Formats: sequence, C-alpha cells, structure tokens
Amino acid sequence: MTTPRPSTAVRRRTVHSGGLPLAVFEQGDPQAPTVLLVHGYPDTHTVWDDIAADLARDHHVVRYDVRGAGESAAPARREDYRLERLADDLFAVADAVSPDRPVHLLAHDWGSIQSWEAVTVPGAEQRIASYTTLSGPSLDHMGHWLRHRMRRPTPRHLKQLLHQGAHSWYITAFHLPFLAPAVWRLGLARAWPRVLRDLEHVTPRAGHPQPTLRRDAVRGIELYRANFRPTLGSPRERPTEVPVQLITLTRDRYVGTYLSEGLERWVPRLTRRTLHAGHWSALLEKGATVAAMVREFTARVDAGRQAQPAEGDGRLVVVTGGGSGIGRATALAFAEDGARVVVCDLDLAAAERTAELASLIGPRAHAYQVDVSDGAGMDAFAQSVAAEHGVPDVMVNNAGIGHSGTFLQTTEKEWQRVLDVNLWGVIHGCRAFGTLMADRGQGGHIVNVSSAAAYLPAKALTAYATSKAAVFMLSDCLRAEFVGHGIGVSTICPGIVNTNITRTSTFSATTADEQSAKQARAARLYARRGFPPEKVATAIVTAVRTGRPVVPVTPEAKAARFLSRLSPGLLRLAARLNVT
Repeated sequence: MTTPRPSTAVRRRTVHSGGLPLAVFEQGDPQAPTVLLVHGYPDTHTVWDDIAADLARDHHVVRYDVRGAGESAAPARREDYRLERLADDLFAVADAVSPDRPVHLLAHDWGSIQSWEAVTVPGAEQRIASYTTLSGPSLDHMGHWLRHRMRRPTPRHLKQLLHQGAHSWYITAFHLPFLAPAVWRLGLARAWPRVLRDLEHVTPRAGHPQPTLRRDAVRGIELYRANFRPTLGSPRERPTEVPVQLITLTRDRYVGTYLSEGLERWVPRLTRRTLHAGHWSALLEKGATVAAMVREFTARVDAGRQAQPAEGDGRLVVVTGGGSGIGRATALAFAEDGARVVVCDLDLAAAERTAELASLIGPRAHAYQVDVSDGAGMDAFAQSVAAEHGVPDVMVNNAGIGHSGTFLQTTEKEWQRVLDVNLWGVIHGCRAFGTLMADRGQGGHIVNVSSAAAYLPAKALTAYATSKAAVFMLSDCLRAEFVGHGIGVSTICPGIVNTNITRTSTFSATTADEQSAKQARAARLYARRGFPPEKVATAIVTAVRTGRPVVPVTPEAKAARFLSRLSPGLLRLAARLNVT
C-alpha cells in the first residue's frame, strides 16, 4: 500500500469553538501558505473537492464543516447560528491550523456571508491575509444597499430591488414555519442531484451532493432565520482593510451582480473578477479556473504587491488600429478608466505613441506591429498577448480602411484590399481572441467597429459598405454563439468622424493626382463636420460596460439606423445619389 502524496492526502482533525466540535480537513504542505475554504448552504466541505485538490499542489488547504453541517456538531439554539458565532468558528479554525501566519480565505454562498463577518472584524487583517468571495454578500453591506435604493427609488433601483426580490424567494420561504424543512425531508433532498444537473449544468458524480444533505439542509435553515431580519433591519458600518477578490458569477440565479455596486466604500483594496458560471457550477465545473484566480491573487498578496491585478482595475483591453483616430481615442479612454491597454497597428511608431500617451494617464500600455489582414500574424499576436499580459477582457476590432467607387469601377484588387482589412481583419481578431476568452471561461467582451454604411447603402461605397455590413452581420452571429461563453459582442456604427481614414482612403477609376485631390476634399469635409473620435471612444467604453449590442454614433448614423428600420425603401432611393 502506497502512502498518498501530501497534496492528495486528506488529514482530519477536530477544532472546538464555543463548546462545539468542528470537523476540519487538511491537504498539502503545512509549511506552504494556508488557504481556508468555507462552504455554503446546503453543502459541506466536500463541495470544495476539486478546488482543494488543485490548490493543494502549492498551498496548505484547510476546509471545515460549518456548525450544523456534515461531521460538525449542531447548536441546540437558533441564536447560536448567529454570524458572530460563525465568525468565532472561522477564527478558531484559522488559529488552530495556522497559528503563526495569517490565512488566505476562500468562501462561497453562506460561507461568504459568514466570512464577511470575520473579515470586517476590526483588526481582521492581522489574521486574514486575503479574502476571495463568490456568491455571498455581507448582510450589513446588503442592508445599506437596500436602504440606499429604497431612499432613492429611481427606475434602475426599483428594477434591481424587484429583480433581487424575485430571485430571493427562497429566503421568505425559509422563514415560514414547518414548510421549508418539510420540503427538504419529503423530496427535495432526493431531487437535488437533478436540480444541480438541470439548472446548474453540473455533471452528476459520486459524493456530490453529500450523503448528509437532507439533515444539513434542514439544520441550515436556521442560518437564514437567525440572521437575515436582525442584520438587514439594522445594518452596521463594516469596513475592512483585508484585500478582497470578488468573483462575480454571470449566471448566478440567486445573487445579482448589482449587489456589489458601491462595495469600494467598504473595501478599499478590492479586486473585481468575473467568471461565466452558475452558483454551484463555479465550484463543481469550473474549479480549475477558480483555483487559478485564487492562486494568482494570493501570490500577489504574499509578494507584498497591491491587491489589484497588476495595475489599474485589472481589465486588459486590446485595440487594433490603435495608432490613430478612433483606435487611439479608444485606447486612451480605456486607459483613463483604469484598464491595461495593448494596441497594435501596421504603423509601429504610431502604435508606440498611443501606448506612450495611454501610459501617462493609466497603467503601462504596450504596442505591437500587426497586419490584421494576416490571419497567422493575428494568431501569433493573440498568443503573444496572452503569454505576456494575459487573456484580454475586451477586444476592440477597430482597424479599417476607406474606399470609394461604384461596383463596376472597383477592381478585384481593390475589393480584395478592402475585404482583407475591414472584414477579414475583424474575423481574425474575433477568432484569435474569442478563442482565448472562451477557453479561459471568464467571459469577456468583443467590440467590432462597423459603420453607418452597414445599413446606409450608397452606390459610390459598394466595397466599403459591403465590408461593414458583413461585420454587422458577423457580430450578430457571434453574439448568438458567444453568449454561451459569457462573451458580449457590441457593434459600433460611426457616421462621419474626423479621423485620418480620409487621408488614406482610395478611390476607384482615378489618377494619382485625382486621388490626392479627393482625399484632401474628403479630409476637409470630415474636419468641417467636427465630430471627434473621442466621442466614439466614449460610446465604445459605455457599450462594454452596459453590454449594448448595437451602437450608432453621430446624429446621421442614428438617423440612418432609424430610417433603415422604418423605411428601408427610402434609403434605397437615396443610395442612387452621387456621393463620393
């Protein structure tokens, strides 16, 4: 019989807290940094099996069954389920397993709720090195959140209150006498594996859920009855100096993403991360991803660096065609918003200038020379970005060129040039970076810069309008596909914007002198129009923040979008006009 490796061997001990014995389970090297895992309702420590095994490769991993669950004892009185007692348990376990060093904390659901209680105890930063939380707000913070929205009942606040109320129906049910325990005893416990499979997309497997589920679920109802009304009714001021990593689950059926709005008021050292997963699938299907997030966060904290991913707000944004115009403005807007920016352009000097400017107003930016029409080159660029900076959270496919000419005037070579950059460049960017985002499993956002020409036909812009219309439809198709990966897709449709695209646009059936004259005339027209690229950049940043799918920019783009839906025939008539 072989002895299990330290990373896989599970060692059990008992820790006493408030007269109750708590079952504690350890894995990994006790000399390594300690990560303490706290489970939620109606789970036990086994819900962490995957994550614990992963983290135990380089951490001392400790789990315990909270009071009333699994192998731990249950209190006889409801008041002994109060958050203060649960926080005492957490500190008791931490002191027993890591008496000389603060522990890193990872918690889910009710484990997060009770961990917030511990993290916000004055001086908690002396015992807790960092805190990673999934799907469980502080009840005190939530109480203040509710009060703020009830005092300012704006349409947005009312929508949030109604939405969260509908998704928290079970809390009301748990306060009804006899009903909730009876439901668990009479069938819900047996049906729970099907609930996890059908609603959470968790693959059934032995040991999940735990054999003691029915008993644990019935006892755990006291958590709700002992804490919700007293805490939400009289919320306390609960700040913390502990570095906190908040992992927001985009498919959580119970905890709305908006519950963390304003959390910086209480947590000055807050890192926000996003994971495209459900309430339980995050632990049981995306364990490796959660473990990687925790590993990266604890490493930064232990190294003494600020608890923010690298710099800024942690987001990584890639912008193609970032050497000038809309691309440069977009890079600067994201940098000002605190994001890390990577720009690429065919003109390396221009891209480097953008990176230099972005670095002056935000985290350090980086520049690359890339031809977006080169599929292999874009793939290599994506791999370089992932290796050197990480997988982007936002990809802006902005690079494009202008061309004017009727269908019969436009040569095959001109068609090829326009489609290679305007369409294939976007395809290459979506494929290369969309694949990285999907594989990472944390969601993301892709922005494709199309044009009002996508829905505004003009006989003098046949190739250009066709390429932009293709980008518009590509974005619609990607939006349907990528939603399953938590990746948003926004189509930006500018009208006449004052950028240098006019100076590099080409014109069919013209001599060199005629082309130069037309470029100069178009540049003057766009300059007189005076719509700056910074406004397009603002629209892009807003689209990413709100998830808006289609964004016309400039009055003419908005008017054309309206007419394309109200009276497309009128636009087809206007397309016959000679506009060059």
